[in-house]
Amino acid sequence: MAEIIQKDGTWSFDGDAVRIVPGRDKGVALLRQTLGEVVVPLRALAGISYEPSRKAGRLRLRLRDGADPLLQVTGGRLPEASDPYRLTVESDRSGVAEYFVDEVRNALLLDQVDTGPVDTYLLPGPPVPIAVGAGDGTAAFDGDRVALDWNWTTEEAKRSGGPREFRIADLRTVEWSPSKGLENGWLRFTLTGAPPAPAPKYDPHTVELFGFKKDPLMALVAAAVAVRMPHPAAPQEGPADTVAAPAELSSAAAPAEDHDALLRRLRELGDLHQAGVLTAEEFAAAKQAVLRRF
Repeated sequence: MAEIIQKDGTWSFDGDAVRIVPGRDKGVALLRQTLGEVVVPLRALAGISYEPSRKAGRLRLRLRDGADPLLQVTGGRLPEASDPYRLTVESDRSGVAEYFVDEVRNALLLDQVDTGPVDTYLLPGPPVPIAVGAGDGTAAFDGDRVALDWNWTTEEAKRSGGPREFRIADLRTVEWSPSKGLENGWLRFTLTGAPPAPAPKYDPHTVELFGFKKDPLMALVAAAVAVRMPHPAAPQEGPADTVAAPAELSSAAAPAEDHDALLRRLRELGDLHQAGVLTAEEFAAAKQAVLRRF
């Protein structure tokens, strides 16, 4: 087994996965500390590199496009310090870092790992329940429902509507964008069938972010939600796969269609549980929520 221990964190590789444990040093970014241990299976890796420097080098993991929900929702916009897939390496440990790189690269070659994009998540995302307060509100997610609550900085037009709660099944997209310059960031949820969203400060389904320390943590909420939604690159049903309902179809057929949709949702939940995306408790809660809709 290859292992490198630094103040910034500890990486180990057993031939099947890279295990990342963030350091406890005060310089370790809040997002990495909050996310905690991450296990990256070999099949989720696209590469690894070591960037030497006279003062401190960098170990970097490169994941396959679409493999990690956190990287998917942040789209390369995470602050460098918050990136869980980089490790600061002291100059006198460069030899260990290079050995670590060789071990991972050799495993990728021996296992003939496909390093191209994927259409399903290979990492489970942040654990739930999760709740983060930042910007003008708090976002909480229990694995099935998203709840948004507001604070004193919230625009009155948005706060007057009170807290919001909606099911993950009702979501079309979840987006996270960091603050940049004088432009605020956001964590935005778009519901299926919703009209175009107003500016984040007025949108009751968006938490506006002001550029403070906890802002990146909202990306963890976004990732926890995204991993339980259809993957953006998953094959879509084309026109040939869809049979249009005739206009004269009686309303009596609607319950049957709902029944089929709920059965499909149960199968999807079972697949997520088998893949390790949902814990036993999350699966049981989500299953009961679906069964109540029959």
